[in-house]
Amino acid sequence: MGARALPLLLVALLVCLSQSVLAIKFNIPASRYPPAKCVWNAAHPGALVIITANVGPGEGQRLDIEVIDSSEHKNVYLSKKDINGEKRFAITAHAEEDIGVCFRNYLDTSVPNDGKTRSRVIDLDVDIGADAVDYNAIANQESLSALETEMRKLEGIVKEIVDEMEYLKAREERFQATNMSTNRRVKNFAWFTIASLIGLGVWQIFHLRAFFKRKYLID
Repeated sequence: MGARALPLLLVALLVCLSQSVLAIKFNIPASRYPPAKCVWNAAHPGALVIITANVGPGEGQRLDIEVIDSSEHKNVYLSKKDINGEKRFAITAHAEEDIGVCFRNYLDTSVPNDGKTRSRVIDLDVDIGADAVDYNAIANQESLSALETEMRKLEGIVKEIVDEMEYLKAREERFQATNMSTNRRVKNFAWFTIASLIGLGVWQIFHLRAFFKRKYLID
């Protein structure tokens, strides 16, 4: 019985180490032209991302949320203005880039500029991949027992780990191909440089020989 339980314990430990969950609580100050405060998380293409933001009260303030990625195009997945209370958003990652949840806290123009610092408290939870799936709803829909629900969750997390391993393997192969291509280019450039130097040396010899002949310095 102990030998059978050992693989399950190893899988459970691996699951605990691989969960992609972020919970953070912070204050965001308000201003007329506020900078964006972003929280970034890594996500793979096709990964489900659940964003839960619990926004505290703030009189004369307007909090906007925007979800983008770190690609050069800065793809915008979500943009909402004036969010209050607890809000829940779901997106699906499209690129192999980090997903950023950005907030801007605007101070209303009607608020007097009395020098007081105004801010709002944000309690942010970001669930990615298997942790973003509502297994309780699946259990109710498919009439699953508690054990079957946990096994379904383990299956999703293990699949996520396998996908992560395949991604790392593909990235390593891509880096290796880039490294080999760079080595070939460096080698070709080195041979070109050597050939150019040899050609330049030969041209200088013939040029100097012709010059000296014109000056009757050599036969």
